[in-house]
Formats: sequence, structure tokens, C-alpha cells
Amino acid sequence: MSGNTTDVIVIGGGTGGYSTALRAAHLGLGVALVERDLIGGTCLHRGCVPSKAMLHAAELVDGIAEARERWGVASRLEGVDWKALTATRDALVARNHQGVEGQLAAAGVTVVRGTAALTGPRSVRVDGPGAAGTRWTARRGLVLATGSRPRTLPGLEAGEHVVTSDDALFAPGLPRSVLVLGGGAIGVEYASFHRSMGAEVTLVEAAERLLPLEDADVGRRLARALRKRGVTVLTGARLLAADRADDGVRARVQSARGGESEVAAERLLVAVGRVPVTDGLDLAAAGLATDARGHLPPADWATLETAVPGVHVVGDLLPPPSPGLAHASFAEGLVVAEVLAGLSPRPVDYAAVPRVTYSAPQTASVGLGEEAAAAAGYETAVNVLPLTATAKGMVHGQDGMVKVVAEPGPEGRVLGVHLVGPHVSEMISASQLAVGWDASPADIAQHIHPHPTLSEAVGEAFLTLAGRGLHQHR
Repeated sequence: MSGNTTDVIVIGGGTGGYSTALRAAHLGLGVALVERDLIGGTCLHRGCVPSKAMLHAAELVDGIAEARERWGVASRLEGVDWKALTATRDALVARNHQGVEGQLAAAGVTVVRGTAALTGPRSVRVDGPGAAGTRWTARRGLVLATGSRPRTLPGLEAGEHVVTSDDALFAPGLPRSVLVLGGGAIGVEYASFHRSMGAEVTLVEAAERLLPLEDADVGRRLARALRKRGVTVLTGARLLAADRADDGVRARVQSARGGESEVAAERLLVAVGRVPVTDGLDLAAAGLATDARGHLPPADWATLETAVPGVHVVGDLLPPPSPGLAHASFAEGLVVAEVLAGLSPRPVDYAAVPRVTYSAPQTASVGLGEEAAAAAGYETAVNVLPLTATAKGMVHGQDGMVKVVAEPGPEGRVLGVHLVGPHVSEMISASQLAVGWDASPADIAQHIHPHPTLSEAVGEAFLTLAGRGLHQHR
């Protein structure tokens, strides 16, 4: 049994973990990064990166239909080569994986392969091939970044014909029909992907709208667009029972009005959220305990330090307001690394973390929705502009919108921006600056947006709230 000492120990090599490790190493600290699986975690290997690769392929498929139906291009989809598609996806993941591992090696981070268990506030035992019983001690601090896993429901554990977001894209072949349980971002993305690939899709969400944590107009407009694409969207509905069959799943679903119907699908995708992973960490050995939902709340949100000095948390282990998004985890990792290096970084501004759903159409939001702003006690002025109010929006022809929520008056503070439409994931960052820097509609209205672009719809919405708009919409 050997002992090692370094400045910082990071447990978990996902986005939050490797960003912490890299930043700490760049600041001159010795870092040991413990990972029992693959560096990059869920985001790189089972979530963000592979799913967006597949959604890009889905966008190309949709483009073939649009080219034929709207633009007179004599194009036909002859089929999807699943083996070739997944090979491209896997190559992209592998390239990213190699890049992250190369960055860690170049920075001097020691990657320890194995499963970590705490033996004290700053000490860890690592078990695994080649690392059985290895002990590490941190001089500066310990960072927990063990991420999350898909939440499952009793009787709906992953297996034949039932999948979660961790394995949905890795199932063999494309199903002819899919029942998606859960209308949050993950469920919506997978419903959109499978519909693009030709599957019959039923999407069941217990809340009254899709993306229930977003502005109501976002969820309603997205549901309308998905229904137009042929997705059966059931909101305010719940799954009563699901039975596996030789050819798939037979489910009973109760509608918002109380009626029951049977849905038969080749595959059931359970996308009802994620839960933090703390199995085997032995948190009690460091004086730590999770809350009722399995999160580790920090005692200080500015430094993300727990009630145990020297122990910090990043990523999906954190409760709200941390949103459990990869880019938020990345920012949290930078903050914690700088704290451990003795710096005083600005804390993460959770109110200005953008949120994106990569469906067709996409949604992107930052800040408060209209209902959330009212619930927080704000008086609001709201402008909603359809993307088709712009020339570029007409070119794309998709049902989209820009919605800005602000305090009243040209100098009122921008509280939230909400987008639905093609490629809006690439448009939200400018609005993040507006929310994060407490800008006003008058501030943004003075900036010129290029024509013709989708982004000028954002500019026009701010012009209207500043009293200078030419397109009169709500």
C-alpha cells in the first residue's frame, strides 16, 4: 500500500472535474485526477457530444426533405446507414477524448485510474486495476465532481426495449417507433432525433407543457412545432403501466383529461431526470452528507466549499441554483481551482447561465421567464417577435420566436431572453451578456445586428422595448 501527496485531488474526470484539474495545474498546483471510467465523463461519451453529433445528422436528414418540398431540389433520402453514422459519431467522440487527455498530460495532471473512497477530509483511497489500495492526500483541497446518472423508475430499468439517455444512441439500429417518457431537454432532443430518422414518436410529459422549467411560450411553441413534424405530444399526461413484449413495449397512458389510451412502441426511452452519483465515496469518512435529493450543498456558494473546510463540489452533485449543465460545471471548475490557488475569482453567476435544447426547432434561454419574473416580484415589459418577421426567418421558414422579458421602460433591466428556432443555440451568448451585465433594452438597441440574419430579430425585440421598434408585436 503506497501513499502519495499532492496539492489538489479531483474525483471525477467529467467536464467539471477536468476543468478543475486543468485550471489548477495551469496555476502551478500539483493535481491528481481520479477517474474510474473514461476521462470526459457522461457529457463527452454518452451525452452532450455524441447526442449533438447525432442531432446534426438528423438536421441533415431534415434538410433533404426541406430541399425537395420548399426549394424544388430533386433530392430523395434513400436511407440511413446506421453503421456509418455511428462510426462518424464515435470518431468525433474519440478525437475529443484524445484532446482532453492530451491537455491533462501536457499540464502535468496525474490521472489515477480507479474508484475513489474518502478516508478523511483531504485523503482518498483508490481501488482499481494497478491502483488497488493506493492512498492520496491533498495539501490544498479535495474536489468532488462525480457527476450524475439517469433516473430510472421501478419496473422500467434499462434492458431490452427500454433505454435511458445513457444508452439510447448506442442501441443497435433505428427503431420504427419510440415512446419517450419525459418532456425535458433530454426527452425532447431524443424525440426530435428519432422523428427525423423516420420513427413514429410519442412524447409523454407529466407537466402541462414541454420544458416545464422554461418560459411557458417556449414550451408551447416547441410542442406546436413538434406536432407539426408528426410527433404525438401528450402533456399533462402520465404513464400508468408499461409491459415488455417480444417486439417492444405496450404502455397505458392517462391523458390530461383523464382518458386512457394504449401506446405500442418498439422502444421506450426513459428521460425523467438525473440523480447525483455518490455510490462508494464514503462521504461520512470526511464528515459529509447529502441532502434529501442526493446533492451536496455548499456552505459557501461563492467558493463552492462544503461545510467541511477544504472539500469543494462542482457539477451535478450541486443542488439548484446550479443547473446541472456541462458549461456550468466547466465554470464551477475554474472557480474552485482558482480558490484553491489562493485567488479570489468571481463566483458563478447562475442567473446568467444559458440553457439550450438541441431539438428541431432548437430552444435557447437565459435568465427569467415571464412567469418566473412575476413570481419573483418584478414588474415586467415583454416583447415577443416571430422569427418570420425577419427576412432570414422567412428563408428558414420554421416556427420560431424571440421573447424578451425586462423591467418596464427603455432603461429597465433585461431579466430574460428566450429563443425558439433554427440555430438559436449559437445566438444566445449575446443575450447572456445582456442578462449577466444587467443591461437595458436601450443599451442593446444601440447595437446594430447584421442583415439579413436571425439575430436581427433579437435586435428588433430590444428596439421595441426601448420604444424604437418598427415591428409591433407583443
